[in-house]
Amino acid sequence: MIGRRQVLFIQGGGAGTHDDWDDKLADSLRRELGDAYDIQYPRMPGEDDPSYAAWGPAISEATATLGDGAIVVGHSVGGTLLIHTLVARPPDVTLAAIVLVAAPFVGAGGWPGEEFELPANLGALLPAGVPIHVFHGLEDVDVPPAHAGLYARAIPQAHAHRLPGRDHQLGNDLSDVATVIRGL
Repeated sequence: MIGRRQVLFIQGGGAGTHDDWDDKLADSLRRELGDAYDIQYPRMPGEDDPSYAAWGPAISEATATLGDGAIVVGHSVGGTLLIHTLVARPPDVTLAAIVLVAAPFVGAGGWPGEEFELPANLGALLPAGVPIHVFHGLEDVDVPPAHAGLYARAIPQAHAHRLPGRDHQLGNDLSDVATVIRGL
């Protein structure tokens, strides 16, 4: 279908995540958004040991296939590595939105991680005028929900969506994310 809006979905980390966990999130997004959207779901290299050295080039390669108006979505550590890559290697296209889902904040107040630590002024380093949405389930036991607040502090222009009763996988239901994407 010509004219379908591109959505790049970056998986989280962990053995089997692409095929056994985050595939359900990508499928939910496909169902919720319908045929007007082209959901791209690349497999990240070394998913059981995510690193910026491996994932940064793969994310850059994936964003290089996008056209203007695409939306990028990252789940869990995939969201952290996505946002880090967007700052370190900005894409050559104008994005319509950046969406983080249950992403750990790596940096001051969050998790340690020298390789892909996020700067306190993260918002100033991201493309101006691009809407940024941070979704986090309040029942997430993998990444504390407080990390959504850390992103909101580092990216003042971000919209934080704290979802009651939702876990790290948001119950495998990205309808809230789809609602935001359709509204762009």
